[in-house]
Amino acid sequence: MPLEILKAGLKVINTIAALKSLLEPIKLVQQKIALVPTMGALHKGHVSLIKIAQQHADVVVCSIFVNPTQFTDPKDLEKYPRPLEHDMKMLQEAGCNVVFMPSVTEMYPEPEEWHIDLGPAEFLLEGEFRKGHYQGVTQIVKKLFDAVSPDVAFFGQKDFQQVLMIKNMVACFNMPIQIVSCPIIREDDGLAMSSRNIHLSVADRENALILSRALAYVKDNFANQTIPMLLEAAKKLINETPGVELDYFTIANGETLLPEEDKDHHDIVALVAAKVGETRLIDNMILN
Repeated sequence: MPLEILKAGLKVINTIAALKSLLEPIKLVQQKIALVPTMGALHKGHVSLIKIAQQHADVVVCSIFVNPTQFTDPKDLEKYPRPLEHDMKMLQEAGCNVVFMPSVTEMYPEPEEWHIDLGPAEFLLEGEFRKGHYQGVTQIVKKLFDAVSPDVAFFGQKDFQQVLMIKNMVACFNMPIQIVSCPIIREDDGLAMSSRNIHLSVADRENALILSRALAYVKDNFANQTIPMLLEAAKKLINETPGVELDYFTIANGETLLPEEDKDHHDIVALVAAKVGETRLIDNMILN
């Protein structure tokens, strides 16, 4: 019975071969498989993705893999949190069916070249500050998609540009996978949940709130102020906050990520990135 997997508690798989053999019977009876790719250091935002995935599929696979090819700074890779025991507990409590935790050599058995055309948006915003980042992201997501062959995959809206790049990669390879972007989960005070928040000092944590407040200001005043006015006010709020160094704040077309001037466009998003103390945070808010 393929769906015995659902009753057996969380299965931990470390190799692509073992994963394929586990999932094959499920595919044969045409049960739906969902994938939630993560780099671990799980929080309520990740759990929300698993909960949404459970509504769309019969089996939910969560991957935990800190992917070296998407880090533009080796120090950032080194200090990326890896609280494995905590992660496993969260996955068990969330009712996840399978966790795929491969080694680096499992995913990259030999050095490989990877470069695909992700469109002009690759080089904007995060792409400008972290050159090559989205090539590394799409490289590992393609490998995970090949290993799991999911029907549907779930990503958090907090990485708005990443979701766009993954959709472009899926189109590039014509993969039959539905990509679902799920709402940002925030702390009670508005801070977007992130694995990086662990690095914030008490003062940084307080200062970081200006990012969500600036986004909320833009959303609240979107109907009655011009885009230049909104941008000026949001940047002023952030620049006046101690310990926060703004990389960008933009009001953009949600499909191209180019600055949006027409408020009547159906898909507009405000995106921000800033260094708070020593920690770089990103956030965004859909405006219409």
